[in-house]
Amino acid sequence: MSACLAQKCVLVVDDSRFVRTTFATILRPSFAVREAADGEEGWAAIEADPSIVLVLTDLDMPKLTGFALVGRIRNSANERIRDLPVVIISGNEEPGSKERARDAGATDFIAKSADATEVLSRLSNVLRLVTTTKELHSAKQALDQSATHDPATGTLTPHYLVVEGRKHYAHAKRHGGQLSVMALRIDTYADIVREAGKDVADVVVKRIAQLLVEKVRTEDSVARTAEAAFMVVAVGTPAAQMLGLAQRLQRELDEARVTYKGQALRFATSFGVASLSLDAVKSIEELMRLALQRLQAASNQKAAAAPEPSAPPRLPPDLERALQLLEGLDAAGLGKGVKEVLRRLERVLKMIQAKKR
Repeated sequence: MSACLAQKCVLVVDDSRFVRTTFATILRPSFAVREAADGEEGWAAIEADPSIVLVLTDLDMPKLTGFALVGRIRNSANERIRDLPVVIISGNEEPGSKERARDAGATDFIAKSADATEVLSRLSNVLRLVTTTKELHSAKQALDQSATHDPATGTLTPHYLVVEGRKHYAHAKRHGGQLSVMALRIDTYADIVREAGKDVADVVVKRIAQLLVEKVRTEDSVARTAEAAFMVVAVGTPAAQMLGLAQRLQRELDEARVTYKGQALRFATSFGVASLSLDAVKSIEELMRLALQRLQAASNQKAAAAPEPSAPPRLPPDLERALQLLEGLDAAGLGKGVKEVLRRLERVLKMIQAKKR
């Protein structure tokens, strides 16, 4: 079939001519319709025809099943294809088919026995939902780009850092001035979240942001670029000076002593520096990418140099077997003997502690 001429085209994919004809007859008063007899033909139509706004597909088809077609659509590198709503034409499939299709990325399901009113109503709702979702996404993108400061830390947003950075880069290039970028990341952020919780970790990130702002000059720009990462664009600062600042910050953070419920939280940071005094770049974005690449290289180097965790000490064979037996039992397996096991283990521990003294 040739490409649809109308703006809104629905592709019906089914190996049954009767099903295709039935749905095409229902849809044509409201949509342009294109038909495909199997999944591969349907995929070729989707790639070739940008006017297709919705796909109706059966699941059990030759060459390429409906499951595979949905997966191929959702994994496409083309955003237009990846975001297409896909409605499954469901017959009497096994109970797990709907769940499997939804997991693959299906948007909705319509029974092959549905009447014209239901089909048109369901498709209209799907298209309305897709339109609303796109509008919300566009509004969020516009809001993100219009925001200048990160609400959690008070530092600049990544988008606004690029805006400010372009101004600084143009001025430095025009007047032969210095400009450096530092990227810094808290490598142990995930450990802090695990040990103390997300709320505590976010408080720590906020304090680090405040420290960064205090250490740089008013004319420098500080932004939070990821959950536990920051970037500084320093005007009039050569590479050596920026490197010195980065090393001082890293030393202060790595030596920081923060406790939570009596437990010390360990800090480890990595940084990368790029500078016009060292790097031949054509934009502030290139300078930022170099700083991030050096940050990642430093983080990888630290990870490679970290000692592997030592193996636990070997226990006498009889003791090892006894502990393995206990580890393999749950409370139900021990039955009424749970309290007795705990009492005797407690006595053994007291004996060991007494001998240590």
